[in-house]
Amino acid sequence: NISARAFSGTGDGALTAGFVIAGTGAETLLIRGIGPALTQFGVGGALARPQLTLFNSDGVAIGTNTTWGGSAALAAAFAQVGAFPLSANSADSALLVTLPPGLYTVSVNGVSNTTGIALIEVYEVR
Repeated sequence: NISARAFSGTGDGALTAGFVIAGTGAETLLIRGIGPALTQFGVGGALARPQLTLFNSDGVAIGTNTTWGGSAALAAAFAQVGAFPLSANSADSALLVTLPPGLYTVSVNGVSNTTGIALIEVYEVR
């Protein structure tokens, strides 16, 4: 897995991370954009409503999420990869995707151009 925590601004200042899926087969990934849940770890100034967007190598958005919603499939993936749990009503974001080999970028920005500290996490789900 990979993760990055930093200030997420607006526009080009959004928190962004890139990753590569190598090989010949598709991979299932859990991708999370965490803001509000950071406060339980003593992080001040957390991004209140993170929006997570996944882009392919052409810069086309292929997935987005705002407020993960307590999905049973996502909660099971959190446990499977060892990610800390999120409350079902949290405004944190998450995607469970299966992607072919290639280059990808994920960004976290605030809903309504808000800013704050955010965490991007990318986990391989096996």
